[in-house]
Amino acid sequence: MWGLIAKVTLLPGKRDEMIEILKESAADMPGCLSYVVAKDATDENTIWVTEVWDSMASHDSSLALPAVKNAMSRGKAIISNFERIAVTSPVWGAGLRAPHH
Repeated sequence: MWGLIAKVTLLPGKRDEMIEILKESAADMPGCLSYVVAKDATDENTIWVTEVWDSMASHDSSLALPAVKNAMSRGKAIISNFERIAVTSPVWGAGLRAPHH
C-alpha cells in the first residue's frame, strides 16, 4: 500500500468550498482504499487530506481522471498553499479494506 498526507491551506472563507470539491472528485478513484478530508482544529483555513492507495501507480493514474483534473482546476484558485507532509507505507487501518491483487 502507498499513502500520502497533505496539508492544504485555503484562502480565507474557502475551506468548505474546497471540502465539497474534494468530496465530488474522490468518489470513484480506482485503487483508492481510503480518502479522508479533515478540518484543522486550530486553523479555519486549513484541511488535511490522508490518502491510502493500493499502489503509487494508482494514485498517479488518478491525476488523469476527469473529475480529479476538474477538481485540481477549481481548487487552484482557492488554495494558498499545498504541502506534502509525508509519503507513507500503510500496513493496517481500522475499516481499511485490503487491496485486491
